[in-house]
Amino acid sequence: MSAVTTLTPGILRLACIDSEAPPLFSLADAGGTRRGYEPAAAELVASEMGLRVEWACMPWDDMLPSVRDHKVDAVWCGQGIIPERQAVVDFTEPYAVFDETVLVRKGDPARSPNDLSGYRVAAIEGSANMRLASTFPGIVPVAFGASDDVFADMLAALRNGEVDAMVDDDVVCVPLGEDPAYDVAFTARTGNRWGIGVAKDNPQLLAELNLALGTVVSDGRLESVWTEWMPQLPFPLTTEIPA
Repeated sequence: MSAVTTLTPGILRLACIDSEAPPLFSLADAGGTRRGYEPAAAELVASEMGLRVEWACMPWDDMLPSVRDHKVDAVWCGQGIIPERQAVVDFTEPYAVFDETVLVRKGDPARSPNDLSGYRVAAIEGSANMRLASTFPGIVPVAFGASDDVFADMLAALRNGEVDAMVDDDVVCVPLGEDPAYDVAFTARTGNRWGIGVAKDNPQLLAELNLALGTVVSDGRLESVWTEWMPQLPFPLTTEIPA
């Protein structure tokens, strides 16, 4: 593959949050290494491009501006492809597709959107999850953001009674139904597509990422990574991604 122009030659610098959200990602170790589906998928795509991944951990709300302002090459961190984000960056084709789950405290009887009327429902500000939460009748939306670990903040708020429910993607919420603090209320089949966010004035990098992503989808390598980390979820990308 031809040489790719990045901020630092040979390195793909990616924005992310430092959070414990398995199987997507875990907290970085002392050497900055991250484990989980997202880091493994990013390393696979970067390797196909002849690049090495370098992670830049930052608060959630800083990720898209850091891409726009060329402080990093791209963001690879739970970015559902929604219009609000597309206004700031351009996205690749998806590397993941998830549904969305509502989590409540253990013993809460809510099992449908109508059961949530009057509930304070947490979601990340400006996210696909918040868009879904806003469709639930009678709820009080509570937006979270601007912290180093917004996912942990929402879980703590739910556990401590500051909110009554939270919405996030099924891959991280469903396993928490086994936690003594939480119950899964329900999962909405939304097919939330996640992509890699690239600066709008960097179409070359966008094209190179799509080409590499398409290759590892079509040859089965990305599915192997998905199955390693999330064997309970069927791989959602069954056709070749266009370059």
